Amino acid sequence: MKLYHSSNIVIKSPLTNRSRDFLDFGKGFYLTTLKDQAVRYGERFVRRGKDAWLNTFILQYEPNDWKVKIFNSYDEDWLLFVSKCRAGLDDTDYDMVIGGIANDKVILTLDRYFNGEISVETALGLLKFEKPNNQICIRSQRMIDLCLTHIESLKI
Repeated sequence: MKLYHSSNIVIKSPLTNRSRDFLDFGKGFYLTTLKDQAVRYGERFVRRGKDAWLNTFILQYEPNDWKVKIFNSYDEDWLLFVSKCRAGLDDTDYDMVIGGIANDKVILTLDRYFNGEISVETALGLLKFEKPNNQICIRSQRMIDLCLTHIESLKI
């Protein structure tokens, strides 16, 4: 599977410990299958006067060899998992998590839910109208080292 990661630097050998804390799927290396999504993210660096790179990788793995969590929609399971990760309370040991990204539209609903302004049911009712974007978080350095191959890095 071909994956993309935008950054202000070339990344050939990703490190999970370089990730920020409190992200959607926890600490890890985030990628997407959607090239346009990665390019749009990279353009944020350009607007700030920085270099931007589209780093391309190939991911090859045997699903039975790894602990992988897949979210197919913005459902209650996704909402509760993201809530735990963003609060630093995730206690799972997934090697990789795949699912929707909390983009600009979704984050408004999440913020209202996290702040206690709306219930789980209300949040899910709002989220059901959103088509999930795609993010893949590889949380295991071992999985990165064994399954992720850098292909190229192109300046955006």
